[in-house]
Amino acid sequence: MKKHAIVYLITFIISSALNAQENPVTTYYLVRHTEKVTSNPSDRDPDLTPTGERHARFWADVLKDVKFDAVYSTPYIRTKRTAEILVENQSLSLQLYDAKTLYDDDFKSKTEGKKVLVIGHSNTNPTFVNQVIGEKKYEWINEKNYNTLFIVTKVGEEAVANLINVPFN
Repeated sequence: MKKHAIVYLITFIISSALNAQENPVTTYYLVRHTEKVTSNPSDRDPDLTPTGERHARFWADVLKDVKFDAVYSTPYIRTKRTAEILVENQSLSLQLYDAKTLYDDDFKSKTEGKKVLVIGHSNTNPTFVNQVIGEKKYEWINEKNYNTLFIVTKVGEEAVANLINVPFN
């Protein structure tokens, strides 16, 4: 499929462009949780809608050929459920992260040299990416946008990030 080829091509180009021979290559794939129930505005921890469930399965298909070493999610129902669907065919334990600490030394050491899926939010994903690349390049994602995929490749102290909008049908 065309969407699979795009993900792999970008990852390959980034990995090749950076000097990966002396340092381990770490790749982060960041997806926002999919569509959540919004019928109760006071509910701070809603589940996914049926569309959100289908959208998570779509993301699972887009990323099906990526063999993740780890999957991280914030502790909310919508992010955990999105993550579970994305990696249900991979033998991975869901690891929770605190959105306030994001890219700390502990996370860096646990994920170095790995392919890591991170499920976050419209504000946490761009913030996380900005921390990895060391600059404020990305703004928060529009609240109605569930189609963004960040791929961040880090080799040594060098990092390159790409944002891809993958339309959901």
